[in-house]
Amino acid sequence: MTHYLDTINGPADLKKLDRSQLPALADEIRQALIAKVTAVGGHMGPNLGVVEATIAMHYVFDSPTDKIIWDVSHQSYTHKILTGRKQAFLDPAHYHDVTGYTNPKESEHDQFVVGHTGTSISMAVGMAKGRDLCGRKENVIAFIGDGSMSEGEAFEGLDNAGEMDTNLIIILNDNEMSIAPDHGGIYKGLAELRATNGACEHNLFRAFGLDYRYVADGNDVDALIDALQEVKDIDHPVVVHIHTDKGLGLEWAHEDKESGHWTLPAAAIEAMAEHPVEDYATLTCSYLLNKMKQDRRVVVLSAGTPGNGGFGPEQRRQAGDQFVDVGIAEQHAVAEISGIAKAGGKPVYEVASTFLQRAYDQLQQDLALQGNAATIIVAGFGDAIGPDDNTHANVFDIAMTNTIPGLTGLAPATKEEYFAMLDWAIDHAGRPVVIAEPGTLTYEADLNIEPAQPAAVPFTANDLDYRLIARGSKVAILALGNFLPLGLKVRKALAKQGIDATVIDPRVYSDLDTATLESLKAGHSVVVTLEDGALVGGFGERIAAYYGPSGMRVLAYGAHKEFTDRVPTETLYERYRLNPDQIVQDVVAAL
Repeated sequence: MTHYLDTINGPADLKKLDRSQLPALADEIRQALIAKVTAVGGHMGPNLGVVEATIAMHYVFDSPTDKIIWDVSHQSYTHKILTGRKQAFLDPAHYHDVTGYTNPKESEHDQFVVGHTGTSISMAVGMAKGRDLCGRKENVIAFIGDGSMSEGEAFEGLDNAGEMDTNLIIILNDNEMSIAPDHGGIYKGLAELRATNGACEHNLFRAFGLDYRYVADGNDVDALIDALQEVKDIDHPVVVHIHTDKGLGLEWAHEDKESGHWTLPAAAIEAMAEHPVEDYATLTCSYLLNKMKQDRRVVVLSAGTPGNGGFGPEQRRQAGDQFVDVGIAEQHAVAEISGIAKAGGKPVYEVASTFLQRAYDQLQQDLALQGNAATIIVAGFGDAIGPDDNTHANVFDIAMTNTIPGLTGLAPATKEEYFAMLDWAIDHAGRPVVIAEPGTLTYEADLNIEPAQPAAVPFTANDLDYRLIARGSKVAILALGNFLPLGLKVRKALAKQGIDATVIDPRVYSDLDTATLESLKAGHSVVVTLEDGALVGGFGERIAAYYGPSGMRVLAYGAHKEFTDRVPTETLYERYRLNPDQIVQDVVAAL
C-alpha cells in the first residue's frame, strides 16, 4: 500500500503532509525498500535505518536550494524516493533506472557522485565556502554515518569545519555499526555520548570547536524534525548526532546487522545455497586461519570490510588477536602493516580493489620505500572489467601499484599459483608484495595444455620470471592473471587460422622478465597482452614500451581510460575488443 507515497513526486509534496502522517509514510517507504532490495540486491540495513531521518531532512530543509551531501551515499534510497525517483523503487520494470548512489545526472537533488566513505564533511566545507563566496544563504548539510566517521578524511573535515563561522550542518547517523561492528576509539566516545544523552564531558565534536545536539531516538520523525528546525539557517557549524537502528523493519537484517548491510538478490542467494561453489574469500580465510595456528606472527588486517576476505564473526573469533579490523581507515592499515613487519610480524592486509587506491601515498612512502615484508591481498583485480558502478571501479589497481618502486605485484592465474604465491609472500619474500586475487577459480588442470607446463607450486624468488604455458611461433600471448583462460581461448581460435601461438603466464606485473621478452624476438613478430584492468599505466603498456625500439608489433588489450557505470561485461568486452574473434581479427591484420 502506498497511500501517502502516491501523492509525493518531490519534496514540496512531502511538506503538504501533516507531521502526524509521516510515520505512516515511513512505513510505506520501508516496505518499498524491502521489496526492491530483496529482488535486486543492494544496501538493505543502512537504508532501513535512515527512513525517518531522510523524511525529516526533506520536511525541514528546502532541497535542492539547501544542499544535502550524502557520505558514501549508500543510504540515499529514501532520498531518491522523495526526490522524484520513486518509480525506481515501486515498479520492478524500473528497478534499474537509478544507481545505488547519488548522481547529479539523475537529479538536481544529488550534489556529487559518491561511493567511497568519509568524504561528505570535506565536500560540505567546500560547498559552504563556495556559497559564501557567491553571496548565497542556503543550508549545507553533510549526512555521515555507518562507520564513516573513522575514516581519516572525516577527521580532516571536522577539523576544518571547526574553524568556520558560517552555516554548516553535520548530521551524524550513529547506528553503532559500520559494515561490520565499529572499531576505533571514536566509537567509545560516541557510546559515552549515547549513555549520557549527549551530555558527557568528553565530546569529540566540541573539542573540534563545533556546536553539538543529540537526538536519542533517530527513528522518531517528530524528534528529528524538532532538532533540524532548531539548526536550520544556523550561522555556525553544528553536529546533530542521531542514534538510529540499522535494519529497522526487517527482522533478519535487524538481527544480523552485518549480513544485512548489503545483500545479493534473493534469487541469487537461493541459487548459491542450492549449488554451493568454492570461492576465493572462503578458501583464503581457511588458509590464513591455518597459517595463524602454525605461526603466531601472522596477523590479518581489514579496513572495515572483513567479509571480503571471508572473515565473518566466527572466523574472527577463531583468529582472536591475530585479526585486526582497523575500521574504515585504509591509509592507516597500510602504515600499520609496515609497522608490524618492521617489528617482526607477518602482516596480511585484505582489501577490496576499489578501496586500495585510497592509500596510494602510504603504499609508496610508508611501505614500499621502507621495504618492509608485508602482504596485501587485493580482491576485485580479477573480473575487474565488469558491470560495477563508476564509484567502485576495479580496473585501476595494476596501473597504480605498477608505478611504485620496491613493490612486487603478482597476478596468479590459478588457485594453485595463488596459494603458492601467498606462501612465498608471507614466509620468504622479505619485501612488500601485492597479490591480485583472481576473480574466477581456475585450476592448473583446467589449462589442459600438452606438454604439461611447469608446476605452479612451490613459488620461489626465481619464479618472478614468466611461465611458459604453450610454445608456438609467430604470435606470443602474454595473458596476465585472471585473463590466462582468455589467452588460451585466443590460442585455440588462432589455431583455426593456422597460427600456433605461444602462451605465457606472466605472473609478475611489476617487473619485466627481459630474458623471456628477448627470447620471443626469435620466431615471433606479434605480441598480444591481455590484462583485466586499465591499459594506461598497465602491464601491456610496459610491454609495448619495452618492444618499442624493436620490430615487434604489440597489441595491448584491457580497459580504456574511462569511468563506466553499470555497463554489462559483454558490452565492455565488445568495446575493448576483448572477445577472442576480435583479437584474432587484429592479430591476422597485424601479421
